[in-house]
Amino acid sequence: MTETRAPSWLSRKLHKLTADDRTIDAQELQSDVATAGCEPVSACRKGQVVTVTGRLKSVVYTPRETVPTLEAELFDGSGSVTLVWLGRRRIPGIEPGRTLTARGRFASFEGRQVVYNPWYELSAG
Repeated sequence: MTETRAPSWLSRKLHKLTADDRTIDAQELQSDVATAGCEPVSACRKGQVVTVTGRLKSVVYTPRETVPTLEAELFDGSGSVTLVWLGRRRIPGIEPGRTLTARGRFASFEGRQVVYNPWYELSAG
């Protein structure tokens, strides 16, 4: 029987020195998800009410014939979900690079993972 040991301090430092920036960023975001007690986006399933946290990669206002929408892509290191606010053109603080926690029903639309009109809380900073 083999025993699984946690990586040593040296192997963690070597990994940080040799890994690319995106990998390190994704690992740090995944650590933040675990610390906050949120679900990783990769583990969320359609129909679940989920709480996710991460960094906004993009924010786009989409004027539509029926209802305008504000869409923000939230990345947590394991995957991305699009947060969609219907009837909104802008929300103060919702901008690329900001970290936030969102809660709502996980859905799928046009092949994308989405949460419509989520409750959200911006992180300080």
